[in-house]
Amino acid sequence: METFAEKIIAFNKQLNYSGNLPNNFQVLNPYLSNPETLLVMQQFYEKFYNDTNKRKFIIGINPSRHGAGVTGVPFTDTKRLESVCGIKMQSAHTHEISSVYMYDMIEEFGRVTEFYNQFYINSPFPLAIVKKNKDNNWVNANYYDDLELFKMVKDFMIESLKKHIALGLYTDEVFVLGKKNATFIEKLNNEAKLFDKITVLEHPRYIQQYKSKDKQLYIDKYILALTSNN
Repeated sequence: METFAEKIIAFNKQLNYSGNLPNNFQVLNPYLSNPETLLVMQQFYEKFYNDTNKRKFIIGINPSRHGAGVTGVPFTDTKRLESVCGIKMQSAHTHEISSVYMYDMIEEFGRVTEFYNQFYINSPFPLAIVKKNKDNNWVNANYYDDLELFKMVKDFMIESLKKHIALGLYTDEVFVLGKKNATFIEKLNNEAKLFDKITVLEHPRYIQQYKSKDKQLYIDKYILALTSNN
């Protein structure tokens, strides 16, 4: 029987978006652009998902260029990958504020091994998206930043969510990070009937950037929501 790690590594290796995109948007595939990303991603899943346990699903938006867009691991920059997960990345050094919040929460939850034994984090659009800004620079983008973009990637996202679920995820409840993200996940769910219940939590970037004084309240809220049915 395939382990969870083997399934997600295979999923990541075949990731490819070949659909249309609006002008000034691009999709970045970290597994193709940096061979070490593929390596550290495999090390991460083999370390924390080398079993056949079912897990609860936490859904982000899409990878950022400085988090999973480099490490291949959602909400994990190279700092947390090394200092908390024990996996060093030689070719890149990144700091991503969502990763700071997520790993502070995980520490309070009960450390990484216990957390990843119960939860799987990924995105409906599991590749990084960038857009060209008014200064002609490429910056992070979300799949919902442009309605035309959402329409173009919608079917790919539904298919990706189905593939995530097939890895071995519970569908009675899903945890969605970000209120705007949740609005669009609800649209996908209404169409594809993927999850019974959607529980919405504030996005780590929003908390870390705008609500840092109340960070402990949000950590408590996360842990209460994630453990409510345990």
